[in-house]
Amino acid sequence: MTRSLKNRQRRDIKGSDSVNVSPSKKKPSGAELNSDLEIFSKEVLKSLIKNNLPPTPNNFSLYFDRLLEDKSENFRKQIMSMLELEENNDAENTISLEQNLRQSFSSIKSILNITAALYKNISLMTKILQKRKDELDDSKDDIGSKNIISALGGDVLKLNSILKKQNISLKSHYDETAKVIKNVENETIFDNKYGVYNKRYLLTKIEQETALVSEFKHSSSLIMIELSKKLIKGINNEKATILMTRTVARLLLKTSRRSDTVAYYGGGQFSMLLKHTSLENAKKTSERLVDLVSNSNFFLADNEIKLKLAIGITDINSSNSVEEIIINAMDGIEKAYLDKNTDFAVSI
Repeated sequence: MTRSLKNRQRRDIKGSDSVNVSPSKKKPSGAELNSDLEIFSKEVLKSLIKNNLPPTPNNFSLYFDRLLEDKSENFRKQIMSMLELEENNDAENTISLEQNLRQSFSSIKSILNITAALYKNISLMTKILQKRKDELDDSKDDIGSKNIISALGGDVLKLNSILKKQNISLKSHYDETAKVIKNVENETIFDNKYGVYNKRYLLTKIEQETALVSEFKHSSSLIMIELSKKLIKGINNEKATILMTRTVARLLLKTSRRSDTVAYYGGGQFSMLLKHTSLENAKKTSERLVDLVSNSNFFLADNEIKLKLAIGITDINSSNSVEEIIINAMDGIEKAYLDKNTDFAVSI
């Protein structure tokens, strides 16, 4: 189900201080588009200054995406087309590298298994030849036949010796490769099962955002998401639960902004780090997620199942540790289960 993080659709709460840019309905020329883009870029810069944020590349990109959602569909498409031509996402490259390394490791492991099987078969052949040689020695057959068998046995023994050395060498290289892969896995940022970022990367991003919130005093939020426990219990099918969880991951990517961090935390729980997003806007995001997931079709055999989420919301508070922020969001999930009128709740 892995979906390109680069091409996913992203939406977010509309900014409150945005001014509409209204390009003509016909496709604008390059000069016209550049003019509209210049006006829009000034608006982004103005919004950053208004919110007392330094116009760093990261902040500019974040507000660029956020304010772009307020523009006309035609203008958004034109800008996104330009961005796709020049976009160079290091995280995308890292994810691709991780996937290739896993595939390479799998291939090396297969080679080792095949070589081991070949070595085993050669050893078996050696035993068979020795058995036949012993049988010939006990018989009164032609001496020439015995010499041929003896010579063949010697050749097989030499081959067996060479293959044994090569197998030992290959195993040594395999062990070294396994160590490299293990070290890489300890630094990975991607969850291969669900096609989103992993827990390690999420915790790093929360820690970074906490420091930024402390420095610049803006609002950011974290939401934790899981499939309803009641739904999972009612299905009672591990394979179906995995498929439903993958569906949720795909929908989270579909609805997130480029600046959002969508990650798999573990235990069936996902998380979205919403930068520059207040708790009220995080609620709106959660409401949108609930509607999107509940309106998605999921079939198990001939039965259509309505997916249901439980979402916990908390703020990124510089006075809390990363662990406390995570715990607050998880507490929000438990509150959501207790409230029959909603599928999400705030806990701070």
